[in-house]
Formats: sequence, C-alpha cells, structure tokens
Amino acid sequence: MTLLSPTRGRRATPSPAPTDAQESGQRRVLALVGVLAAWVVGWALLKGRQNLELAVSTQTDLHRWLLDVRDRVEAARTDNFFLDYVVGGVSSALDGGVEFLQQLFSQPAFPRPVPEIGWLGVVALAVFVAYALAGARIAVLVAVSMLAFGLLGYWEESIDLLIVTGVAVGICVLIGLPLGIWMSRSDRTTAVVTPVLDVMQTMPAFAYLAPLVLFFGIGPASAVVTTLIYALPPLVRISAHGLRSVSPTTLEATTSLGSTSRQLLAKVQLPMARRTVIVGLNQTTMAALSMATIAALIDGPGLGEPVVQALQSLDVGDASVSGLCIVIMAIMLDRATTTASDRASVAARTRENPRVRRAVLAVLGVLALVAVWLSRTYTRFAEFPEDPDLGQPLADAVNSFSGWVIDTFGGLTARFTDLISNGLLNPFESLLAESPWWLMAAVLVAIAYLLAGPRVLAPTVICLAIILGSGLWNDAMKTLAMTLVGTLLVMVLGVVVGVWMARSRTADAAIRPLLDALQTLPPFVYLIPAIALFGPTRFMAIMAAVLYAAPVAIKIVTDGVRAVSPTTVEAAQAAGSSSWQTITKVQLPMARSALVLAANQGLLFVLSMVVIGALVGGGALGFLVINGFAQGEAFGKGLAAGVAITALGVMLDRITVHTAARHGRA
Repeated sequence: MTLLSPTRGRRATPSPAPTDAQESGQRRVLALVGVLAAWVVGWALLKGRQNLELAVSTQTDLHRWLLDVRDRVEAARTDNFFLDYVVGGVSSALDGGVEFLQQLFSQPAFPRPVPEIGWLGVVALAVFVAYALAGARIAVLVAVSMLAFGLLGYWEESIDLLIVTGVAVGICVLIGLPLGIWMSRSDRTTAVVTPVLDVMQTMPAFAYLAPLVLFFGIGPASAVVTTLIYALPPLVRISAHGLRSVSPTTLEATTSLGSTSRQLLAKVQLPMARRTVIVGLNQTTMAALSMATIAALIDGPGLGEPVVQALQSLDVGDASVSGLCIVIMAIMLDRATTTASDRASVAARTRENPRVRRAVLAVLGVLALVAVWLSRTYTRFAEFPEDPDLGQPLADAVNSFSGWVIDTFGGLTARFTDLISNGLLNPFESLLAESPWWLMAAVLVAIAYLLAGPRVLAPTVICLAIILGSGLWNDAMKTLAMTLVGTLLVMVLGVVVGVWMARSRTADAAIRPLLDALQTLPPFVYLIPAIALFGPTRFMAIMAAVLYAAPVAIKIVTDGVRAVSPTTVEAAQAAGSSSWQTITKVQLPMARSALVLAANQGLLFVLSMVVIGALVGGGALGFLVINGFAQGEAFGKGLAAGVAITALGVMLDRITVHTAARHGRA
C-alpha cells in the first residue's frame, strides 16, 4: 500500500493575499523611507543655510515687542481696572493668604520672633489630621516625615512648600470638583472643556512660568497660580469619569423615588464616586508638589529654592539633602491621599472599633492643643532645634560619595556620554537644526501625515507656524533633537524592562514598586543623580529626562504586552517559536498601539524634563526661558521660548495620539 504525502492528492493552500490595510501600511513605510532619504540629501546639500540660527543676545522684533508689552503691563498696573482690581486683587489675596499661613506655621510673625504655631504644634496638628483621614500608619508616617524635615535642616522651606501646595490644591478642589460634576452631566461642556485640559496637560511646566509672571509678577501669588493651572486637569478629568461611571440603574432607582438632582448628587453620585475622586485629588496633589518646586524660579517659597541654588553651584550634597526632603514630602502626600481613598474599606476589613477610634481622636486632639500651647509659649518648641543636625553630615557624605563615583566611573560615564553624543545626538541635532527651515518644516509635516493621517495636518502646520513666528526655530529644533533622542532611549528601556515584567510575575512584583516610587518624585529630584554622574551638560538633561519618563513608558508597555491573548502566545510556542520569536513576531506587533501610547507619554515627559535640564546645561529653549527670568531685558525672548515649547509639545502630542489611534483601529 502506497502512503501519500500530506499534500498529495489535494490542492496546496495558497498564501493569503495581503489585506488593504497591510498594503496601505507598506506604502506608508516606503513613503516614509523616501521622505527620510530626501531629507538627508537636502541636508547634505544645504547644510547650515537658512536654518534661522539666532545668537543668545540677539532679539527679533517680536521679542522686543513682548518686552515692551511687559513694561506697559507693569506701568498700567495702577491705572487699568482689570490689572489693578481683578489681577491685582487676586494677586494680593493669594500673597496675603500664603503670608498669613507662613506667619502661622513657618515664618516669624511680627512682633513675635517665631511663628504663631511652632514646630511642635505643627507636627501635632498634622498627626491629628492624618489619623482622622487615613489612620494610624499614615499618622506615624506623617510624624516621621515632618521631623525629618527639621532634622535635615529644611523645616521652614518644607512647611513653605506644603503651604503653597496646599493652597493650590484647595483652590483646585473649589474649581475642579464643580467643573468635573458639570462635565459628568453635560456632553457639550465636556466637548468644550476637554481640549482646554488637553493643552494644559500637554504644556511643559516651564511654559507656564513666563506668561503668568507677566501679570502676577514674581512671588507667592504667581507660584500658586502656576501650580493651580498645572495641577487642575487630573482632578477635573478623574472626578468627571468617576461620577459618570456610577451605575445608571442605581441613578434610575434613586430618581424614581423622587430624589432631586441635588439629592442625587449628594446622596448617591459623590458617595459612590468618592474613591475615584480622591484618586483624582492624589494626582492633583502630586502635580501641585511637582510644579510648586519648579515655581522657585519665579521666587515661589519652598524647597525649590535651595535645590535650584545647589544645582546652579553644582553642590550635589546640598541638592541631595533638599531633594531628599522633597522625596519624603512626595511619599508622605502620596501615601496619605491614597490611603484616604481606601479608608472606609480598610476600616471594614480590619473591623475597626469606632469607639476606640473616637477615643484616640479625642486624645490626639487634646495632645495637639497642648502642643500648640507649648509651641506658642516656649521658644524651644517654636524653633526647630539645630541639634542634632543630620543635613550637613549627609551633604558631606554625598559629596564624598559623588567624588568617589566620578573618580571610579568617570571614565565609563564619559565614554558613554561621548558614544551617545557623538554617535547619535550630535548628528541628529545637526540634521534637525542645520537643515533649512522650510525643508525641516516640510519633513515634519510629511512625517506627521504618514504616521497619523490627515487629521493631524492642521495642528502640525499651526504649531510649526507658531514656532517659526517665535523667531526661535533653530533652538526649537535643538530641543526637539534632545527630546527625540531621550524618547528613543526611554523606549529602548521601556521595551526591554516592559517585556521582562510582562513575561515574569516575579520581575513585575520586584520592579513595579520601584516604578511607583519613581513616579511620585518631582522633576527637580531627577537632576541630582544625573548631574552627579554626567556633569552639567545637555546629555545630563537627556539622562534626567530618561529617568523621569521611563516609569510610565515601562508600565504602558508591560500592560500592552500582557494584554496579548494567551491563546495566541501558546499557539506560537506550540508551533515551535522560541522566546525571542514569540516576543518579536507576536507580542510586540500585537501590542503596537501600547508602544505608540508609551512613545506619546515618553515624548511629553522627556520634553518637560529636557527643558528643566536647562538649569544645569541643557541649553536651547529651556535656557532662554530661564535667561528671561534672570535678565529683565531678555524677558520677551524667554516668553517667546515658552510659547515655542508649548507649540512643540502640542504638535508632538497630536502626532503621537493620532498615530496611536490609527494603530488601535488597525
């Protein structure tokens, strides 16, 4: 008996024909390659021509006009009704509120040489509030954190930062919660407010500073307004989402019982969305803390001032100590607000006795009152004692360790810096910044169209026109080059670590807490290890940006790869695919939309941090913003740089968002 081969006696199955989507994708790739090739050829032929490079001291007509606007605004403060009574009234109220709280908790209240409530009273009140809102563990954490501020030598600066953050968050709640409620009930309001929130979240932090200084000047009022605008969107978005997510069945049942709209909100929606709203409050608080530190550049009080001074003098030790206080504060606020959202469920699980809780609250309340009295009566309880001083020995130890690291690994980090700078950053920056402006603009528009489709053409062209009009095209291209190089490094790190975490529960359990901790840190903190390792250079700014942006990219990649169907992965493995083949041929292609989303978030985080890195050698647009604050005659150019940063951020966001949407549909 003759055995037939598996294919004998039947027609061989033809390979499936490529789909329209696949053919369209292939055409886009070929077109993209063509655009890049034409760009390189054009750069080689026209290098250095019409690239609109502008010296730092040179100003355009726009820059001089903006400086003249600043002068006219300052001259009109007492004559113009809006500036005097509206802007001036808001500024005076905020300045007065912050100064009142400072005299109450942190600064001498004339004629007293000390605050109205000294350090002991402040710690006791903070512990009482923490226990009331979040329980015993958070009360202990708050006590330890507050004492650490004083022991490290930054008591007044820490309380000042808490005051600015608290005032900004309080105003965010007053504005954001009603706006979130309104959005949850009105699609029209959502359609109008959402683009505004998009722009507010897309703008890098530095871009807020110059325009607000124009109206509010420098000082606490400008710091609070800047922090408020930056921190408001998370609370609005998340509270609207939480209220909108309440079960329609529950709402219908309550309405059928005769509840009014106000009763429905107060008795059903807000209680059921409480946890989500507090999550929004947590995000707003962390954003406010982040921005309040940066507001030190416009004379905002708090820990940002010693960090900026230490970074500018390259004192890694002092920067590390003040940065450590910011880290402690970030952890304290994050854990307090997060635990507060779970307070009810934790109490139910642990079967907390309400009588015991009320008794403890009463005892803590009495102790807090006694502590306040002691801090008002005795100087030693009003001024934080100078001994023991843990800050200076720690700063000296950090400086010694930093010196050892530089002596030991300086050659390695220098080689790595030279490798990335000479092999990637310098050629890429030359390609972007030394191409003729019209060629570079055409390339960016073509790439945007090929990646994201026709919907992104209008915002791309408008943003490029704004950058061109700012007179800072060349500096914007240098900033774009640093941003894209940083994003590339973030995505390499994100894919490697993200795939590892997605494929290993052990790795995920070990790494995710570290990523969570890194995401609570304000941007200034990332500059400290970067400057210790790489010195004050633009590459240091890029590495700080990589550290800042990597956690969010890693998490998105992890979740995207893990979301790939296990059945598909098992089928690939059953067909004989190796681990490498499964990752590269199955998991990463099927998680493509998550990769694009990670690139979107990475771009925005990197751009924000690259600009901040101008404090210690980053250069380009960020340096112009800082120079505008440092030198009054450069204010117009700094304001134009802030506008260019915003346009760059919006353009990158729109391109990556629409690219992610296109891949999601595919």
